[in-house]
Amino acid sequence: MSVAHPLAPDARLVTARDVAWLAASMIIVIAPHAQRAPWWLMLLTLGLYAWRGLLTLNAAALPSRWLLLAIAAIAMLGVRAEYGLLLGRAQGIVMLVLFSGLKLLEMRTHRDATVGVFLCYFLLITNFLYSQSIPIAILMCVAIGVVTTTLVGFNAPGRGWRRDLRSAGLLLAHAVPAALLLFVLFPRVQGPLWGLPQDANAGVSGLSDSMTPGAMARLALSDAVAFRAEFAGEPPPQPLRYWRGPVLWDYDGRTWRMGETALADFVVPKGGSDVYEYSVVLEPHDRKWLFALETVSRLPPRARFTDDGQVLARRDVRRRLRYEISSVSDPEPVAGETRALLERARRLPEGTNPRASALARAWRAESADDAQLLARAISYLQNNRYTYTLEPPLMGKDSVDEFLFSAKAGFCEHFASAFVFLMRAAGVPARVVTGYQGGDLNPIDRIITVRQSDAHAWAEVYLPRRGWIRVDPTAAAIPGRVASGLARALPQDVGLPLMMRPQFQWLRALRYRWEVLAHKWNVWVLDYNPDRQRDLMAYFGMRDADWRKLTATLFTLLGGFTVLLLVWSLRKLGRQDPVQRAWLAFCRKLDDHGVRRAPHEGPRDFAERAAQRLPRAAEPIRAIAQRYIALRYGAPEDAREIGALRQAVRRLRLA
Repeated sequence: MSVAHPLAPDARLVTARDVAWLAASMIIVIAPHAQRAPWWLMLLTLGLYAWRGLLTLNAAALPSRWLLLAIAAIAMLGVRAEYGLLLGRAQGIVMLVLFSGLKLLEMRTHRDATVGVFLCYFLLITNFLYSQSIPIAILMCVAIGVVTTTLVGFNAPGRGWRRDLRSAGLLLAHAVPAALLLFVLFPRVQGPLWGLPQDANAGVSGLSDSMTPGAMARLALSDAVAFRAEFAGEPPPQPLRYWRGPVLWDYDGRTWRMGETALADFVVPKGGSDVYEYSVVLEPHDRKWLFALETVSRLPPRARFTDDGQVLARRDVRRRLRYEISSVSDPEPVAGETRALLERARRLPEGTNPRASALARAWRAESADDAQLLARAISYLQNNRYTYTLEPPLMGKDSVDEFLFSAKAGFCEHFASAFVFLMRAAGVPARVVTGYQGGDLNPIDRIITVRQSDAHAWAEVYLPRRGWIRVDPTAAAIPGRVASGLARALPQDVGLPLMMRPQFQWLRALRYRWEVLAHKWNVWVLDYNPDRQRDLMAYFGMRDADWRKLTATLFTLLGGFTVLLLVWSLRKLGRQDPVQRAWLAFCRKLDDHGVRRAPHEGPRDFAERAAQRLPRAAEPIRAIAQRYIALRYGAPEDAREIGALRQAVRRLRLA
């Protein structure tokens, strides 16, 4: 007679419950990729999930491997057409998303399902290659719980999901202290942990090294954070918050460009009314610019300085960067500039904007010096009723003429471009400076958040005895832009982002609280660099914590934690389970009345012999034995059944 052997654990066939849990795990981990992956690929992947669900519900056969290979090949051709290449971070991740659906369709045994779970863990990690924000971290923690519960269910079939969830929670709770120790003590390295060099900056937006009329107006609709600044004392008032960025010198009749930039020795400015010490947490923008208040009085470590006042990092800012810097307001003027730079600051293309050129020449003829000419230009902007708008009209070839004399409406780049053109046409050296103006002061933690919507352009004009001075043509024509910010300088009906609209103060108050948490997350989690690690170790008394000390401390604490877990596990292992304790209490009661269980005797035989010896208690004896056998060798243990067994043993009366 043949004996049917049970299937090996990894050869057990999956159930509908297994498919549902694994599909749910996959959907959670791929959900954040939906905003980046091609729409057709996400639709195809969800279609594969739905297909497996229908096959499971109808108990139908799974598709052939050749059909799945054909789907994979067609999808690869689509990815190749979408991205141009098959190699790269984005291409690899979207293909893994698709493969999750294909894996679900070929899954037959628990071994296949376990491979699908490990694919979920890998896809979970890929989300951090794009974002390490608090919402993504919370979602991925939920995903870890669901995926681990799914894995526990595959390895302990037949239990309820609540017990699987409890086991998964216990496993993850054991891992949390070790993860915290690794995070705090593992020697940190410079550079992004979740970055890939070839495409780590895809989608980065912000200021550019060129400026064309209309470009900043589009940027002003972005609510994305450019950087945050935390001041040691009172922050500067709104009109003084000019955050200097790229300086544009070269003009081709429509577009301003940086051109070549030369490094210079940094000289600490003299005088000044106020000194501001502050730290900046700069979001990645894939350029070298480090934004700072005008005028810089102390550079960050390893930063460089240019001859036109820009502060530069040594490498492109491809990860969140924190630096400390100081600035001074109203320093003493620094006169003197090289002839080459002054000539460059007067250069204009020939034959462009004839009306603006004629106006500038008239001012030159009527002005005694450059300062008087500058005053006439500012007065002209103040008295001609220009309009500030996010939707400027399209400009033609002579964009400065159209802005000054016909449209009379534009954004900050229109004002700055026209003003610098007028100055150069009159023979006064001038250049365009771009950066940010203003910033939102959080009343809770007093940190200024500067967004892309604060992008701004202004002018610098060179006067012989005063050097380069800042002139903001937008502020001259529209004073509310600098005094009150962008939102109050524009009409209420323009398409501003929701958070920028003045009527939603309650929503802004909620965002202030969220930004306090987000800033702490950025500084202490995402920006936990070697400097911060050394500061934290010094706080706990570990001076000069190099990698050797950190590694030794880490392994010592991990070893101690492992020993504690081992002791706890052995202690728990040494305890008898409640079912066995109840059975032993039952055996002791029978032993007291002359019925001792033999070592070789099973529970059913022992109970039958005891029932024959004690006929008055035969029924409860048999019932207790049956309940014990069901709990020990039958269905999974149930707390109510265990309680019923213990109560039956207590109520058993043999005399």
